[in-house]
Amino acid sequence: MMYDQDKETLPREDLEALQLRRLRTQCERVYANVHFYRKKFDELGIKPSDVNSLSDLTRLPFTEKQDLRNHYPMGLFAVPRENVVRLHASSGTTGKATVVGYTRRDIDNWAECMARSFMAAGAKPGDIVHNAYGYGLFTGGLGAHYGAEKMGATTVPVSGGATKRQAVLLRDFGADVICCTPSYSLFLYETALEMGIDIAELPLRIGIFGAEPWTEEMRRDIEKKLNIKAIDIYGLSEVMGPGVAIECIEAQSGLHIQEDHFLVEVIDPATLEHVAPGEMGELVITTLTKEAIPVIRYRTRDITALDPTPCVCGRTFARMRRIAGRTDDMLIIRGVNVFPSQIEAILLETEGLTPHYQLIVDREGSLDTLEVQVEVNERLFSDEIKNLQKLGGKIQKTIKEFLGVTANVKLIEPKGIQRSEGKAKRIIDKRGK
Repeated sequence: MMYDQDKETLPREDLEALQLRRLRTQCERVYANVHFYRKKFDELGIKPSDVNSLSDLTRLPFTEKQDLRNHYPMGLFAVPRENVVRLHASSGTTGKATVVGYTRRDIDNWAECMARSFMAAGAKPGDIVHNAYGYGLFTGGLGAHYGAEKMGATTVPVSGGATKRQAVLLRDFGADVICCTPSYSLFLYETALEMGIDIAELPLRIGIFGAEPWTEEMRRDIEKKLNIKAIDIYGLSEVMGPGVAIECIEAQSGLHIQEDHFLVEVIDPATLEHVAPGEMGELVITTLTKEAIPVIRYRTRDITALDPTPCVCGRTFARMRRIAGRTDDMLIIRGVNVFPSQIEAILLETEGLTPHYQLIVDREGSLDTLEVQVEVNERLFSDEIKNLQKLGGKIQKTIKEFLGVTANVKLIEPKGIQRSEGKAKRIIDKRGK
């Protein structure tokens, strides 16, 4: 089932013609209304009228997160402040917050993208949606909320936290769909079991998970424990919020990008040149319909690959692979590039471990060190010490063989790693302290 079949199955030729029209309009808008872009265009010697094909996108300037911070709070807005009906912002923990605005049309488009996303995930009008994404300046909660309502669902705006209460509400309200981070779904599952509530026995059938990297191994773990279909959703506040792309329940193989609203590229982050379809690189997004704060060639820092091949669900929108990591959270340990998701995949394939882990990066003298802390389950924790030591050595060997990096593996007792009610904190980097 699709929310808008005509748009979601648009023939490729018609879709690209629509993208080009919207790209030119967007270039005209930012050139006329945003000093930052007018200066960038002029420096490159290009005018909006020079954009005559989608291939001309490569002639346009990149936008980076720091550009939003440099123009804090509203220096990149393309409409008068009075036309902005909502503001969202990042936490600003690594610098000035990035502020994004929405016109009424932006909010409507966002809600439509999320309504499409819910139905692609297998949700339907009349479902009960338990929305455990945080409400507030974070875009997740309100993005999912508006989309669920637009689709015609009954929405439970529970937000984050109060995990025991959430377990009770899941049971009492009989939710069909849950929205939260993947790590929180497992925390919720554990908490519910301690209360005598087995989520696997509830009506819940779909989980829409995003806001943090996760692996196929974690998906299988979630689906088995909660007895649901676990669907990956992607978005970022700088271009809209959640709903930029989502998996379809028919295939669960790549996330369909809402290509009538977003023009995407995948580039080599070193050369800034396009990579071929199927090759991994950095995702770059140009907003085609955003009015309040349109962005041209925004470097997301997320690592993925594009898949333009037809999907069994019938949607013509291209798909992107699950995010493999970020160019800016990639760990470099003694010259070796390591993504947390690579280590997570190894841990989740190891029997007796839980999905809860942390990577501790430190420096001894002039050499970087990596410690992998991972919880064992109750059964394994009661095992003999020598067996635990053997398992730790086995994991260390596997990490070395597959990733080429030496890691000290520390097995932690059950519940020994602090739980998060939002994004799980996977990396503790002590090198700069």
